[in-house]
Amino acid sequence: MRREEVYREIEQMMGLVPTMFKALPDSSIEEEWQLFKKVQVEETAIPNKYRELIGVAVAAIMKCRYCSYYHTEIAKLHGATDAEIEDAIHFAKSSAGWSTYINGLQMDFELFKAEIDESCEHIRHAQMMEAHEF
Repeated sequence: MRREEVYREIEQMMGLVPTMFKALPDSSIEEEWQLFKKVQVEETAIPNKYRELIGVAVAAIMKCRYCSYYHTEIAKLHGATDAEIEDAIHFAKSSAGWSTYINGLQMDFELFKAEIDESCEHIRHAQMMEAHEF
């Protein structure tokens, strides 16, 4: 597709052609637009609302104000509440903090995996027992 054709598609979907697309070179604009639609717009195995909440969390960790604004607003379009957005950000903060801590201490990775596996098995067993109580 030529740039003008890509622009028509973008404008039809978004109501305008954002500058970020105008900045792309002719050699990659069609490919970037197709990838953007596939990853950012189309339905996937993860519903759009939850995918955007993941985007909110990732953007917060990356400290990218462009991504934070984009994913927050699109999450709201897909029905995310302020509480869900805050929860996604809090989860990202917690994950980044624990990652910093255990990586900084250079904890034994194989021991970590074994402990997580054991914990998951314990939780699965408890869930199974709880399901059979009813």
